[in-house]
Amino acid sequence: ESDYSEDGEEASGSEDEEGSSGSDSGLDSDDESDDDDDDDDDSSSDGSSDESDYSEDSEEARERRIEEARDKRLARLAKAREAADKSVLRSPICCILGHVDVGKTKILDNIRRTNVQDGEAGGITQQIGATFVPADAIEKRTLPLRGGRPFDMKLPGLLVIDTPGHESFTNLRARGSGLCDVAVLIVDLMHGLEQQTIESINMLKMRKTPFIIALNKIDRLYQWKSVPDGPVRDAFKRQKDHVMKEFDDRSSQVFLQLNEQGLNVSLYWKNPDPRRYVNVVPTSAITGEGISDLLQLMVKLTQSMMQDRLTLLSETQCTVLEVKTMEGLGTTVDVVLVNGTLREGDRIVVCGLSGPIVTRIKSLKTPQVMKEMRVKGMLVEHKEVRAAMGVKIVAPGLESAVAGTSLYVVGPEDDEEELKDSVMEDMADIFSKVDKSGEGVCVQASTLGSLEALLSFLDSPDVNIAVSGINIGPVHKRDVLRANVMNEKGAKKFAVILAFDVPVSREAREMAQEYNVRIFTADIIYHLFDQFTAYMKQIKAQEQEAARLEAVFPCTLQIMPTCVFNKKDPLVVGVEVVEGIARVGTPLAVPTQGGIELGRIASLELNHKAVDSARAGQSVAMKIEPGNATEQSRMYGRHFDHNDQLVSLITRESINALKSHFADEMTKDDWRLVVKLKKVWGVQ
Repeated sequence: ESDYSEDGEEASGSEDEEGSSGSDSGLDSDDESDDDDDDDDDSSSDGSSDESDYSEDSEEARERRIEEARDKRLARLAKAREAADKSVLRSPICCILGHVDVGKTKILDNIRRTNVQDGEAGGITQQIGATFVPADAIEKRTLPLRGGRPFDMKLPGLLVIDTPGHESFTNLRARGSGLCDVAVLIVDLMHGLEQQTIESINMLKMRKTPFIIALNKIDRLYQWKSVPDGPVRDAFKRQKDHVMKEFDDRSSQVFLQLNEQGLNVSLYWKNPDPRRYVNVVPTSAITGEGISDLLQLMVKLTQSMMQDRLTLLSETQCTVLEVKTMEGLGTTVDVVLVNGTLREGDRIVVCGLSGPIVTRIKSLKTPQVMKEMRVKGMLVEHKEVRAAMGVKIVAPGLESAVAGTSLYVVGPEDDEEELKDSVMEDMADIFSKVDKSGEGVCVQASTLGSLEALLSFLDSPDVNIAVSGINIGPVHKRDVLRANVMNEKGAKKFAVILAFDVPVSREAREMAQEYNVRIFTADIIYHLFDQFTAYMKQIKAQEQEAARLEAVFPCTLQIMPTCVFNKKDPLVVGVEVVEGIARVGTPLAVPTQGGIELGRIASLELNHKAVDSARAGQSVAMKIEPGNATEQSRMYGRHFDHNDQLVSLITRESINALKSHFADEMTKDDWRLVVKLKKVWGVQ
């Protein structure tokens, strides 16, 4: 944490010195100014008198004071680290990572004995959920493994965060693993490493997070005999030889793939050096075998190797995971308290959509022990909560709070302005990525994480969809009006709102119909992309249809003298396509006879079957429909014959239409022919 904020500080310092007007700093100052009014409303009266003092100060003095306050805060954090009692540990935060469908949520469900998985959309984890597993539950689960030996457990429990496995959640995953002290990477024994497994490994390496690999789905081995919740080594002793041979074959393949990723791995009971080799625990989320090994290993590794990191500090570190509206409570935020203590009545600073929010904690709620924050159920109320915990904070004015950002508690020695500044840093990065003046779709999502996921997906080279507006939270009438700007600009295809996992109000729907704005909603990011891609295809087809008469494909045709079926009105002849593409609707002319026009191709037949187009080298029968009286009078044998080539009549407009709507159907040779025909018809 402290490294991160120091970097942030240097960056912001250097920017101020250069007097840069970069998008980030510009954006920050806008937010500040919009926001002074908001703060007066949210914060209590003592805040507003401070505000007026600040406005009288010069900008430089304010920045200097913020710098000093930040230095002081970081110094206090360092001091708290030194003064902390090494014997008092907090719960480690453990992240569960892995590919889609490897059984992340199932393993958690097994630890908790619940069933979140079936309540998820499509069985894919869409939000980050946090679960607290207390020490006595861990002791109970690991009993058969210890065989009655006492378990020296210094930790109060484990806080487990389940992150979504889908690629588009890189950001949520990055955010989750940014919080976590230890990770469990789940690998499917049957499928080996997959796209996201590799991505997760790279992320863990980048953040230097210690992790354990769970080799899941051992119960899928042929003729596996299971004993629910048994230790994995006992389970192995029970199996027949051929089962163990299959396990050895499959696991050695997975180990090889892990070695390719630059990881030394070993089954945890054979591990020669846990600091150099990553522990692997074979598990089954369905039968619960190996789960006790996993829990015990996590506890042992964290309390023996990460004592410094897990020391409980007095300084509060807290991250917002989700913002939710709950019946009877209003808008609440789900946070992970990493360090320190939260108390009822604390004054907190949170990052908001239109600027920092300053408010007081009204009440603190946690789910019951061993339940997940996402699952609806009775919440337990607390006067104060110690780290590490998943907590729901109820406070006024949180409507525009942004998920995935830091939350600060204003202490007696803290400068509120400096905290407001720090809290808005994450947000500025994202909003600076969006070009508000250009053409593009509007994007809405439930959290900053899913918004970033959507934005990074739309920005990827395969998709490349421009975004002109972003928002977090439900779709209202004002969002529809913002999307309607695209209709006014004449970019109808971008008059679209992509809404991920957010409700759309009835008024907004009615208004969207009236203004012809499309709203796509989905609670799985995959589906949203599919819907939008289908829509873009449809729009492209419509545009092509409209431009079909205007766009003229280049072609030169040679008449076959033996295949003249009708000499005039309509001309029906057999031709060979010499170059380019002959398409129905192409206007033809004869450059060698003074450029006389014959009409448009009305139909083509290849081997007695009607076709829309013919490429170079094919011979087709062709009917040419005249468009006016002059063209009707053109006759084969009198005005032209088989020695004259028929050529498509191109213009500057037709070339532009080809470029904008049919570029993907044209080859390099076709473009060369266009250049040749430009000279023939004198097109500039």
